[in-house]
Amino acid sequence: MAVPPKFAGHRLVFPSHQSNAQAPFEVPLHTLEFYIDYVCPYSAKLFKSLTSNVLPFLRTNPEYGNKVQLILRPQIQPWHPSSTLVHEAALAVQRILSDKAPDQFWNFAQRLFQDQAAYFDEAVVDETRNDTYRRLTKLAEETVAIDAGEVFKLLQISGKEKEEAARNAGNAVTADVKYIVKTARLTGVHVTPTVLFNGVVANEISSSWGPTEWLKYLQENIV
Repeated sequence: MAVPPKFAGHRLVFPSHQSNAQAPFEVPLHTLEFYIDYVCPYSAKLFKSLTSNVLPFLRTNPEYGNKVQLILRPQIQPWHPSSTLVHEAALAVQRILSDKAPDQFWNFAQRLFQDQAAYFDEAVVDETRNDTYRRLTKLAEETVAIDAGEVFKLLQISGKEKEEAARNAGNAVTADVKYIVKTARLTGVHVTPTVLFNGVVANEISSSWGPTEWLKYLQENIV
């Protein structure tokens, strides 16, 4: 499934792939998609293995890196209400970075996973929604050096409805939330994390995989 330009930060290709001036529009032969939830411990485990094992291998081995693209597919798991808030923050940061440094979004995703316990059910139960957003925007500012106020503008829920007819309007990234939810529904993905290889669920890929398993998989499938 394609990635719209406004979600460019969710797609990762490798510099050597873009180095061929004679084929600037070349598309990688293979696609690995990672359906993840930022407050899912198993998603965090997979993402850590991805950044520790897969990315370094693909960056240093262009014979593989040139042939594959990686796509993050954010998937909200609604039985954890904070999942929506964390995903909204990620979408807001991705939007801001998309025109500046889309590859930096993966750094923020990594930080969300590192700090995910701070957004578990028990950690947010006594906060207002906007209070949780404020913590997330501060995290974004610390991680990828973007203005917390700029992020908060995309996330905040106005209190004006208290004085007038309620509109239930959401915030500035609500349309983006709808898109990622629809994407997961189209593929039928339910469990996080779930990995798709060339559009097909790769059930053999586990969040517990280390460098040995990933190296074997990449060498056997990225051809």
